[in-house]
Amino acid sequence: MNPDADGRDGTRHSDARPDIAELERQHRKLQLPSADLADTWRLGSLIVAVALERGLAVTVDIRRGEQQVFHVALPGTSADNDDWISRKAAVVRRFGEASYLVGERHRVKGRAFDLDPARYAAHGGSFPLLVRGTGMVGTVTVSGLPQVEDHRLVTECLARYLAQTGH
Repeated sequence: MNPDADGRDGTRHSDARPDIAELERQHRKLQLPSADLADTWRLGSLIVAVALERGLAVTVDIRRGEQQVFHVALPGTSADNDDWISRKAAVVRRFGEASYLVGERHRVKGRAFDLDPARYAAHGGSFPLLVRGTGMVGTVTVSGLPQVEDHRLVTECLARYLAQTGH
């Protein structure tokens, strides 16, 4: 994929860190028509396939509500990645927005993210599992790369998944 091309999610992909407006656009655009167990399996499998193709050492986790419905740890990851996933997903569950967006809002204002760091991490890589017309039904999270790359992997794969399903 050309990193400077417009993505199917209606957002611009580049090497620059996404700004708040871009992150908010992703939140509006990256909504699935449904998120049953088969859907989450296909989405998780797509993220794993992309990671394997690129040789990325990541852990991928998808939850519907509090139920973990997909979890894969690729070679080069550790239990630390599971901890990061739990803390990033906790931010998404609390704020209803991508963990990277929550963190960026704090960084732009020059404020520290002041929730308990043992429970919450406002770092990129967790995105709300959004269903059109319903809202947030869970989280999709990646850990193992620098935070902006974790975020990009999730949003790129959500966009690809939507394109593959014709949405």
